[in-house]
Amino acid sequence: MSARQIWIVDFGSQYTQLITRKSRELGYSSEIITVKKAREFFKEGKRPNALVLSGGPQSVFEDDTNYDFVFDNKELPILGVCYGMQLMGKYFGGVVEKGTIGEYGHAKIHLLNGFKMDGVPDEVNVWMSHSDHISKLPKDFDLVMESANGLVSAIEHKERPMMGLQFHPEVEHSEHGKDILNHFFKDVAKLEKDWDATEMLEEAKDLVRGIEKSKVLCAFSGGVDSLVAAQLSHEVIGDNLYCFFVDHGLLRPQDYNHIEILKEKTNLNIEVIDVKDEFMANLKGKSDPEDKRKAIGKTFIDVFEKKVKEYQDSHDINFEYLLQGTLYPDVIESISPHEEDGKSVTIKSHHNVGGLPERMNLKLLEPLRYLFKDEVRKMGEELGLEHGWVHRHPFPGPGIGIRVLGELTETRIAQVQQSDQILFEELHANNLYQSTWQALTVLLPVKTVGVKGDGRAYEEVICLRMVNSSDGMTATWTDMPHAFLSRVSSRITNEVKGITRVVYDITSKPPGTIEWE
Repeated sequence: MSARQIWIVDFGSQYTQLITRKSRELGYSSEIITVKKAREFFKEGKRPNALVLSGGPQSVFEDDTNYDFVFDNKELPILGVCYGMQLMGKYFGGVVEKGTIGEYGHAKIHLLNGFKMDGVPDEVNVWMSHSDHISKLPKDFDLVMESANGLVSAIEHKERPMMGLQFHPEVEHSEHGKDILNHFFKDVAKLEKDWDATEMLEEAKDLVRGIEKSKVLCAFSGGVDSLVAAQLSHEVIGDNLYCFFVDHGLLRPQDYNHIEILKEKTNLNIEVIDVKDEFMANLKGKSDPEDKRKAIGKTFIDVFEKKVKEYQDSHDINFEYLLQGTLYPDVIESISPHEEDGKSVTIKSHHNVGGLPERMNLKLLEPLRYLFKDEVRKMGEELGLEHGWVHRHPFPGPGIGIRVLGELTETRIAQVQQSDQILFEELHANNLYQSTWQALTVLLPVKTVGVKGDGRAYEEVICLRMVNSSDGMTATWTDMPHAFLSRVSSRITNEVKGITRVVYDITSKPPGTIEWE
């Protein structure tokens, strides 16, 4: 457990990660912990500078946990969000009622009794998601916000640094949500800002320091996460870091070009492993998405292990660590509602390259494990990496393998490569690359009638997919200019052999996923 100012106790809300993100964006370090871990820390005498009790799917009527260990700390600033506020209300003698009305979605709330927050108007639209609610205020609390239908929306303790919010200030749907959170952190908890790109970088380097003499292996993709992890690690351990880039034949032209640029412009030791033939042989005849993913994953491990062993033998070295660009959302990756005395997340390591550490008897090195994607990008710039490198769109490990729907053949892979390159070129030519979070093309297993030249054609379909997101957990489709879409469509149908039609995917996540497979 690192020394974070704010501990966010997770009760299973789908929005808990957003509280962490928003607090860090405001400049305050924070970390998510379980109820069980919080109890252990308090028992050991550890305390944060502020505690946030998150929302959750449970009802307080089903929760018989004793929260004395939290609420008996009279000097500790505590913020309860939704479920957290109901726990607070119940504990301090208020009345929580099972919902008959409930509030879900947008709601208008009003500030009451002279209550003010910097930057927040007296009337604001917020995001509600609850059924139970406080019907009678707990002892020594004031009502400071109320919803349009008369339900308690926020409470504040008369003497102690405690607040409760029935809504979710952490979601984008809540207007002035960051201002509301900042009111608690700055004006109630009296926190000093302690989180910026420099602090993030030093903390990440601390996770690498101490192994300067060890040989470290990196399964290098050239993506933002692996590049930043490799660059910061190289600044600590130098040439003891070895980067192996696996060319599985499922890459885009831009990926090959990017690797060549990195080999030329950085001090990283990058070795390209050409194993296209092995991948194609193992993927032959497979069309089911899960079968393809498994085949790609297994082949990656097999060829990587073989090549690394050959390298170790020929260079008389022995790797001790595997460097991975694991991020915080990977670490907080599974819900465990039955955890003893806990309600939510199980903190566990997420292996980006599954199976490699165990197979090769390597220790994991994950210097980015407490960071979000946007923080990694800031760190990359702090490291002096070029803006274009750290703001590249995400690209999945299986690559084009999950962008050709159905069986993979050299012809079908080439159709995605060529169409993706056209999309990539036009995004840059029209200064639209940074207008979308991720852009890709997908080959659909559908043939349609078209006209080429003076004759009819019966050829395949390319789908364009462009979405905006902060971390890929949710996404909205990007509304691109029609002239741009027309230009991309025209180029693809004219320049990519076998493609007669181009369509645009306007599905958000949920209900769809970003990738098609």
